[in-house]
Amino acid sequence: MRGVVSLFGFLIFTAESGNGGNQWAFQVPKEVTGEVGKSATLPCWFSSPHSRSHDGALTAIWRVGRPYDGEVVFKCVSSNSSAPCRPTTNYMNKFILLGNPRHNNLSVSIGNLTWGDSTKYYCRVELSPDRHDKYEAKTGTQLHLAAPPRILNMTVGFDGSRGYHAVCVAEGEPVPSLYWADPLDRNQDTRLTGPMLKHQVATELHYLTRDGKYTCVATNSHGRVEASVYFYKFKSGGNNNLPLGLLWAALALKLMLLLGLLCVATCYRNGNKKQRLELHGRAQESTYENYEAGGH
Repeated sequence: MRGVVSLFGFLIFTAESGNGGNQWAFQVPKEVTGEVGKSATLPCWFSSPHSRSHDGALTAIWRVGRPYDGEVVFKCVSSNSSAPCRPTTNYMNKFILLGNPRHNNLSVSIGNLTWGDSTKYYCRVELSPDRHDKYEAKTGTQLHLAAPPRILNMTVGFDGSRGYHAVCVAEGEPVPSLYWADPLDRNQDTRLTGPMLKHQVATELHYLTRDGKYTCVATNSHGRVEASVYFYKFKSGGNNNLPLGLLWAALALKLMLLLGLLCVATCYRNGNKKQRLELHGRAQESTYENYEAGGH
């Protein structure tokens, strides 16, 4: 369901407004689903006793959390029937007006969806300052988010109770299932850990005993992803000392190179100092001889 918005049923809400049985009506979906990182559409249509003949100022509003006094995340104003509805509020520039309020359509899209966008949205229209010429869909539309699995972090550690162990943290919606594969590509029993955020999960693989690649795999209904970590232990005895010996040899070579550079630098400084002293001595001797010659 990548990039596809799902609508789960519509609500048609009507209410009395003013005298003579005049009515407002809103059509909004109860729920909308979008995908993290993409966009979702929030539909909203309305009708009012005066909207078809209304050519004065018009204001379209979307708020979140609760009706009537929730935070306004989008607002646009049209001064007359020939003027577009120009945004005056647009939270993080995430909203785009898709509908034409003059044609009773307040629909918007929300771009670059994040987990924080998963809340309830309410549309509202105001045709004049008169309280009978403004109305809001108080039922609201719940935005649900879906996301393919993503591995956030992998670590390897050691302690007395778990030995060498690996931890994998992933997120997604639905929350992904996790499993580990060892260097022989065999699935390993793991233990889920927490607490995590409602769309995140972590798993631990205990007692890593075999050197090689350990792979964490995360799956949900929107996809599959994997990441790997390489684990090697230094072992004592026989040829197992070879990696450690190579490490010490490399460190010794770097130390010898550093000492050689220091010797070259020291010799260079000493040579320059000796040359400057010799030049200074000759200069003093020449001055003394000229002085004696001038005295006769």
